[in-house]
This record gives sequence, structure tokens and C-alpha cells, in this order.
Amino acid sequence: MRNLWDQLCSPRHLMVFEAAARSGSFTRAAEELNVQQPAVSATIRALEDRLGVALFLRGHRRVTLTAAGERLFSDVSRAFEQLAHSATAIQHLSRRDYVTLNASTAFNNHWTMPRLAALKSAHPQIDLRLQTSDREPDLYAENISLAVRRGDGNWPDCESVLIARERIYPVAAPRVMAAAVNLKGIPGLLHQRLIHLEEPIRERPVWSDWFAHFGIRAEVPSSGLRLNDYALVLQAAMAGEGFAFGWHHIVTGLVDQGLLAARPDWSWCSGTGFYLVWSRLRPLSDDAKLVRDWILAQTRDAA
Repeated sequence: MRNLWDQLCSPRHLMVFEAAARSGSFTRAAEELNVQQPAVSATIRALEDRLGVALFLRGHRRVTLTAAGERLFSDVSRAFEQLAHSATAIQHLSRRDYVTLNASTAFNNHWTMPRLAALKSAHPQIDLRLQTSDREPDLYAENISLAVRRGDGNWPDCESVLIARERIYPVAAPRVMAAAVNLKGIPGLLHQRLIHLEEPIRERPVWSDWFAHFGIRAEVPSSGLRLNDYALVLQAAMAGEGFAFGWHHIVTGLVDQGLLAARPDWSWCSGTGFYLVWSRLRPLSDDAKLVRDWILAQTRDAA
């Protein structure tokens, strides 16, 4: 960056150049920047001296860019446009007229989306924005209203309320479940095609953890489909690709619709839970409180 300003003088020189190039006039650039016209002329001349090339052809009433000026204007205007977009996006982070819910793709797809119509009916004024990520973002720094996290309910600088105990059981497409002739007991699942969830960042249990809960220490087959997002796992299960983990609070609706079949009698309650969380460092807006309370009411009804 230091070398850049050695070549281009300063950011102010680029601002003056951009205004003059865009308007085609040193006078109009001076009016826009609230300076005198001679100051614009002097700034452009200093920039040209530093670069060693003319940037403008001076006419009586108008200036036009040289080939070198056209090239510089193309890059400068594009850079300024990107900065403007970035500044706008950052300003939006401080807005409080909408509510952001950060959760996994699977939670937003299979828990939140089917309930959005009910939320809109109850609170039509709320602008709810669903956000997914492969990590646990900083709610305060990223101005996120609410989030769903798996854990024990303790996160620094966050309030949390349990919305679902972690309960896991096998699920598969109904035809796959019906065709699994060896499923007289849990060990028979070792002979079925398994779909593995391999989260890149979030900590999630795996099939070996589930089998170990039932006292089965046999090596879990490494074959089968491996995916890094639970929404994809569920899509693969519904497509008949094998058996997947079924997190109860997410798959219940899919089972009710007949898209998945389940073995809830083989449930593992891990002792972990899924929590609705929000930052202690910033008070929730009134709309965010309404969304929080609505989600909690929905989870109570489901329980």
C-alpha cells in the first residue's frame, strides 16, 4: 500500500481525478468537491507529474481523458464502486428494522421454512432474514439477532434457551427401510449403506458414537455416502441413498409427510441440546423478541 501512494500521491488525488474524469470538467469537479477550480487543476497536475504521463487533454470548456487516463479511470471507478458497496453493506449491519436468524441449512430448510407462513400470519410486520453458515458466527460483531446452536447452553456473552434435546435415530426413505431385511436389531444396521455427516467445522456426533451408545463396538463400515452438510444428508436419505442420522426436531415433519421412515425406538439422547441464543451485549429489538418468543412457543407445542 505504501508503494501505491508513492505512485499516486494520496487517496485525495484519486478522488479529485475520479470526479474530474466522470464530469469531464475541472470546474464541475471543484463544485462537487466544494473546492476551488485551481485546486483541482493543481491536484491533477501533481498526479500527472507523479505518474509521468498526461491524464487529460485540456480543452476550452471541457477536458477529455487520454488513453492512460481512461485506463486509470476504469480501475479507480471500479474500486470506488466496490468501496461504496462495502460501506452500504456495513451500514446495513447496524440496522435494526429486520431480524436475522442464523442456523444450519437443515434447520432453516426443514424447521423454519415450513413455519414461516404461521409467523407471517402472527406478525406480518416482521422482516425475518434466514442466514446459514458452516461456522458459529459472533452474534454481536455480525449484528445477528438470533441463532440456533448445539451445545450445553453456555456461550460467552450469550443468552440461551433450550429448544430441543438432542435425540438421534436412524431414518431412511420408506422403500429403503422396508427393504432392509436384516434390521431385526441394531447390529443389522452395520450391514446397511450408511450416509455419513462430516461437518468441516461444527462438532457433530457420528455413526460410531451412536453405535457405541448401544454397546456396539464393531467397526462402522467406512463405505457409503459422505456429505458435509446435514441438509444434503437428508436429501440423500429421501432419495434412497441409505440410512442417515435423524435429529428428531428436524426430521419429524419429513416423517409425518411420508418422505422418510424412522426407527425412533432406537433413539440416542446424547445429553446435548439445541439452543436459541442471542447476544447479551446488545438488547434485542422488539421484533427480535417477538421472533424469539414465537420460536420458543413453537418448540413447546412440538414437545
